[in-house]
Amino acid sequence: MSAPRRPSDPSGLERYYVLTGGRSGPGGSAASLDVATLVVSRSAPVPGMQHEHEEIVRHCRDPLSVAELGAHLGLPFNILAVLLSDLLDEGHVEARDPMPAHDAGRGPDLALLEEVLSGLERL
Repeated sequence: MSAPRRPSDPSGLERYYVLTGGRSGPGGSAASLDVATLVVSRSAPVPGMQHEHEEIVRHCRDPLSVAELGAHLGLPFNILAVLLSDLLDEGHVEARDPMPAHDAGRGPDLALLEEVLSGLERL
């Protein structure tokens, strides 16, 4: 049997409420975020920045998808989207849309990918 949680323990839903300031979803430009959207830092963490914001800025020195970022931070998509919205509005991160589906066929040559796979299998 598990011990009861203390009311002051900032975990679960209470923690998410505090992290987002009670907001349930992103607004503005972040409303179009997708799990495949790439996020990249535009600045270093600023003193006094919320811990989770600092972590996002640090993790995104190189582009990371929202899904990868959520996995690294252990945050659900909607909570992460609210935090990213804050950082986007303040100019600390930049969001890059994933490649549209109609452009997906213009990616790497399939024959080249098959050759690479064949070479890797021979190793």
